[in-house]
Amino acid sequence: MIRKALLVICLLLPLPLMAQLPDFTELVEKQGPAVVNISTTQGGARSPLAQQLPNLPEDDPFFEFFRRFTPNPGAPREFQSQSLGSGFIINADGYILTNAHVVQSADEITVRLTDKREFKAKVIGSDRRTDVALIKIDATGLPVVKFGDPAKLKVGEWVVAIGSPFGFDNTVTKGIVSAKGRSLPQENFVPFIQTDVAVNPGNSGGPLFNMRGEVVGINSQIYSRTGGFMGLSFAIPIDVANDIAQQLRTSGKITRGRIGVVIQPVTKELADGFGLPKPQGALVNSVEKGGPADKAGIEAGDVILRFDGKPIGASDDLPRIVGATRPGTKSTVQVWRNKAPRDLPVVVAELPDDARGARGGRGQKPPAATPNVYGMALSDLTDAQRRELKVESGVLVGEVQGAAARAGMRRGDVILAVNNQDVKTVDQFNQIMAQFEKGRIVAMLVRRGANSLYVPFRLDAGN
Repeated sequence: MIRKALLVICLLLPLPLMAQLPDFTELVEKQGPAVVNISTTQGGARSPLAQQLPNLPEDDPFFEFFRRFTPNPGAPREFQSQSLGSGFIINADGYILTNAHVVQSADEITVRLTDKREFKAKVIGSDRRTDVALIKIDATGLPVVKFGDPAKLKVGEWVVAIGSPFGFDNTVTKGIVSAKGRSLPQENFVPFIQTDVAVNPGNSGGPLFNMRGEVVGINSQIYSRTGGFMGLSFAIPIDVANDIAQQLRTSGKITRGRIGVVIQPVTKELADGFGLPKPQGALVNSVEKGGPADKAGIEAGDVILRFDGKPIGASDDLPRIVGATRPGTKSTVQVWRNKAPRDLPVVVAELPDDARGARGGRGQKPPAATPNVYGMALSDLTDAQRRELKVESGVLVGEVQGAAARAGMRRGDVILAVNNQDVKTVDQFNQIMAQFEKGRIVAMLVRRGANSLYVPFRLDAGN
């Protein structure tokens, strides 16, 4: 009787939950042919010793030490390395979008379509700051994707990724939008779309679709403690990527704006101190002498609330908005000074290109994006950052947690020295820290904005 009653109740319920789940088959059938597999080959000469020590660069002083004391290291030998990624066709004449790190330093790029045809591709241009590249194959009449509007994406909305994880062509994974406008360490120009779509090595450069079959992003990287997918994947919004692609196609280079300020987030305590109604904007730590902001009258201690009419909700918004402004544009900056807003005119200058290397580890754990055992994500300073911060050396602090957060370290700090030992690179920082035993308190000399201070840092066993 009980079973019969349960059966009657089930029949009276609405359609089963399974029937209400989305069907991705039509999307995949229509859009899948426009997704491609990308493989690259890199060649070069390396000594046998370099092949024995693959994680040690040949310009490292320790490499020279091993070379001098290794008998008969032998002559350099040719080697080849291969990598896999994904991309998608945006023009029937063979233009393809992918990640810059997928094709960086490649001697040969091969694009394979879903119909198994293969083409050699050439790089039209790439931008390492956003990790976007435009490549082209010699073909016509190709299937193309449709672009959507990332601004219309809603958190919780279904999305689909198509790519080649581990080389498995046209693999489909699904999930939802977890967050929008995500800021990642050292990623100043991209408001990432965060999803829980399964993304693995080889998915890099592939498209992220909404349920209308429109591309809303390029799958770029994940956060992981293992190198594999752990539910946190990030995509570059397609409007950002398309703007880069258009500049690369028309001029072969990217131009970005700058105003010459060093900024930090506005906390609730700082907002109260400045008389702001709520924490918002970007607090100016220092102003480049003779730069656009200096000429406009912006001062250290100002809080930038709006730029060119666009609100600055958080400090991370400012580099994106200024960077997207063409050099030479006359804009208005609204600052909060002496408990009142003030509008100042500014002429945007061009951000000089720096020689940043590719940010490795897309589609796997980015080395500078994951905090180390001390709770800090560290990266070497570029030449442009050293000029901007007016320091000769140091390492830049990205994400902060654990022991670093307890010590008072902040994102954007530059570590100059540890116990009066100068720090020039991340590797050197790690070597210095390894000298100290657990429980020891060390003094880190930190550059924060225009000021320097010592931060006491305890090397707890549970860092």
